[in-house]
Amino acid sequence: MTTSIQTERIHKALDTFAIELPSWGFSNTGTRFGKFIQDSAATTTEEKLADAGQVHKFTACCPSVATHVLWDFPEGLKSTPAVMASAAKAGVRLGAINPNVFQDQIYKNGSLGNPDPKIRQAALDHILESVEIGKQTGSRDVSLWFGDGSSYPGTQSIRHRKQWFTEGLKQTHAHLSPQQRMLVEYKPFEPYFYHTDLADWGMSLLLSRHAGPQAKVLVDTGHHYQAQNIEQIVAWLLSEDMLGGFHFNDRRYADDDLTFGSIDPYQVFRIFNEVIGFERETGKRADIAYMIDQSHNLKDKTEEMIQTAITAQELYSKAVLVDHEKLTHYQMKGELIDAEECLKAAFSSDVRPAIREWRKGKGLAEEPLQAFRASGYTDQAARLRGKKNKGAVASYA
Repeated sequence: MTTSIQTERIHKALDTFAIELPSWGFSNTGTRFGKFIQDSAATTTEEKLADAGQVHKFTACCPSVATHVLWDFPEGLKSTPAVMASAAKAGVRLGAINPNVFQDQIYKNGSLGNPDPKIRQAALDHILESVEIGKQTGSRDVSLWFGDGSSYPGTQSIRHRKQWFTEGLKQTHAHLSPQQRMLVEYKPFEPYFYHTDLADWGMSLLLSRHAGPQAKVLVDTGHHYQAQNIEQIVAWLLSEDMLGGFHFNDRRYADDDLTFGSIDPYQVFRIFNEVIGFERETGKRADIAYMIDQSHNLKDKTEEMIQTAITAQELYSKAVLVDHEKLTHYQMKGELIDAEECLKAAFSSDVRPAIREWRKGKGLAEEPLQAFRASGYTDQAARLRGKKNKGAVASYA
């Protein structure tokens, strides 16, 4: 049970805490081998945004939705007014814009790193259109993830590809409005297995700096080697003013897409602790976009996102309770056990009563998942979408 002072601290933190949902997490997706169809899954961009609106309605912490251009803007810029109208109807706003330069057949050998200049230009044209979509929607962030790489030694020039990426990202940066940012993500492997062009945070950092001051690093918590110390990466990027955002998810082995905090909630807590510690030490709020990047073909889509939002609120609230003044004292004195226990005490705190009290004060149901289930939304969605879903063609869109 938290003290009144701790409860007040949690309530104040939750008032400003927000985490962005991914539109693609509400539609039928699956593994490399297939998918299991859900009758209630979203089949259109409007339905994805409507489902996301339900998550925000019951949690009050998910006001924005990230979109994928090829999947959510089928006619590119022409689709923008309709998508914006759907978002407004659902009670959410459009968040990060995600170009797609990994799906089309031309990207067999990469996008911005492709040896063919025509394909590099096609990828750049799509990214620049995504920047323009972001300008129209009022979206600050353009999230860039590249599947570029090679699977066999000697088949690609790593140095040339680095140069092509540098040129492409510089051109992208030149098209940003003063309010926009580009977030450059990295991934150590997959779909290629010899080398990935942006394999780690250092590569993303260097390319971002080459691109310009509005480029930052995006950390996907699932895109790391086993046992990598992600909070150390976070601390370094914060100190360099280069951390732009997160794609939160969890993983058991090599890749992401497991529910946020389902495997290692202590790691998420440690990441939040680094961010909050930085804010308290510097006296300024870290300009970081908290985003979810996960999709599942087993859990109910909307329920899973509500579960994710609840977990995010709980782990963030735990991190808020870390006594950083005391922690710093123990660290400087080299009192290892006391320092570690200071961290563990906050993680062990039961913050759920304080969060329920916060929800009650906001006019929300104290148990969002139960309230959503009682609303009957999923059953209604299944009735409206079931026939279309049963006839769906297996795809990742």
